[in-house]
Amino acid sequence: MDPQFWHARWQTNQIGFHQGAPNALLAGHFAALGLTPPGRVFVPLCGKSHDMDWLRAQGFEVVGAELSPLAAAQFFAERGLTPKTTTDGALQTCSAAGVTMFVGDIFELTPATLGPVAAIYDRAALVALPPALRARYSAHLTALAGPVPQFIVTFTYDQALIEGPPFSISEAELHAHYGATHHIALAHSQAVPGGMKGTCPATESAWLLTPR
Repeated sequence: MDPQFWHARWQTNQIGFHQGAPNALLAGHFAALGLTPPGRVFVPLCGKSHDMDWLRAQGFEVVGAELSPLAAAQFFAERGLTPKTTTDGALQTCSAAGVTMFVGDIFELTPATLGPVAAIYDRAALVALPPALRARYSAHLTALAGPVPQFIVTFTYDQALIEGPPFSISEAELHAHYGATHHIALAHSQAVPGGMKGTCPATESAWLLTPR
């Protein structure tokens, strides 16, 4: 997606992808990764997700990356937080109460800037990217963090019936992106209530990726 697409979605409040509570698959199955707090969990394309609150409540430090400055500002403002803000090159860094958010193009984020992380939680990043960007994105995550455990949420549905985002991601595609570095196991799948955007049946799945 063109960055302007996402900036426009936040500016016009067209953020149907934003969930009003922590993701149920995260709450029900993240523990299966076997992580021990405290540790840093990286959340790419995080928006103002309540999932970050849930991870923080489990004792993890949360590190997010978000394109939209408006989304980042809303995250901290809605929690009554005033973040410490610095600018380094193309990225702005906002930090408060156990959450650090790098604001800008995720492809500008470097391993040195990100620092070590214990795991990656991806609910809304891979599914938000068109096919041409997914291989670059998955390779960038591995370059940023190394082959750390990942918890990935995907959707599958008939892409011919409706356009993404969120896009349909098959198990075969997950293996194409991560199979060389990770073992991939399905934690849980469930039907999306009402289907994808009320148009067609869809399945939401949680995947556990552990380093080979």
